[in-house]
Amino acid sequence: MNFKKITIACVASAMALTSCTNDDNENKSMGTYDKGVIVLNEGNFTKGNAEISFIANNTTMAVNKLFSAANSGSLLGDTAQDFNANGSTAYVVLNGSNAIKVVDRYSLKSIATISTDLKNPRYIVFANGKGYVSNWGDAGIATDDYIAVINLTTNSVESKIAVAEGPEKLTVYNNKIYVAHQGGYGIGNTVSVIDASTNKLSTTIAVGDSPSSIEENQGVIYVLSQGKAAWTKAESAGKLQKINPATDKVTTTFNFALTTHPGKMDIENNKIYFTQGKLVYAMNTTDTALPSTSIFTATFSPYGFAVNGSLVYLADAGDYASSGKIAVYDTTGVSKFETTVGIIPSGFFFNN
Repeated sequence: MNFKKITIACVASAMALTSCTNDDNENKSMGTYDKGVIVLNEGNFTKGNAEISFIANNTTMAVNKLFSAANSGSLLGDTAQDFNANGSTAYVVLNGSNAIKVVDRYSLKSIATISTDLKNPRYIVFANGKGYVSNWGDAGIATDDYIAVINLTTNSVESKIAVAEGPEKLTVYNNKIYVAHQGGYGIGNTVSVIDASTNKLSTTIAVGDSPSSIEENQGVIYVLSQGKAAWTKAESAGKLQKINPATDKVTTTFNFALTTHPGKMDIENNKIYFTQGKLVYAMNTTDTALPSTSIFTATFSPYGFAVNGSLVYLADAGDYASSGKIAVYDTTGVSKFETTVGIIPSGFFFNN
């Protein structure tokens, strides 16, 4: 589906959000973003131009630059890495700024900024009334990586948990935090398990090389590992693995072909969706083999990927310098629409 840019448009949704756009598709309203998908745009490293876009349910055009619109023109920060919410409060992890911007989940108005004791922060989850943030520390040092424990009342880091190099995405189940170690500038192959009741590292699980996605579904932890690429001169196969959280052991491993490396994963309605280059695949969580055919081929390799209900969202970073786009398909592979967003779109949060 070809995207046709509309120079001047107004979008009105059922949630009474009304937004007008100019050539930059810049949102001029200060609405309530409670029924739709928030798109996190990283922005350019060191430029401080990270931003937030929003696609309201049942609409096909994003409204952009929402943080600055909601905060009197203030900038969000440098390199937005993650957006996650705990109740009505959202947390935007800013890797380049070494900070977390705390905002109202629905209006995006700034509440506070956490800017102490974070170093190369990556992703945030919540457990036992606390926030848990993966930090690379100094990317050139393999032994200073940690999980920052956030006091959500004082908006401050109250402790740090030392972990292996390159902690990335996290998931939570039964008061335990599972941390995938993609490896930072190296290549990791473990998952750390942290007991949220004690904030102690309880065990480490060996997984495939470069675990890029981790998610809990129906009491099972799923880990997708990309494997080592050919350029490493030690190429290894990607893996999709299941972990039993009762034992913290890998129970099932699906091996990809050596030269085919999966990218990103999301699980929705007991189906595992994953990417491999421009290809998007789907399989049931009960399947005993990887799918042999994709459900569709996108026009680009997605920089961001998510599935919500019957829709698949792909983020295209384009030239990594100007506005990117979002392409939306249904889960049968039918293209629904494309829309322009901010610079380097990478993450989705479904604010329903």
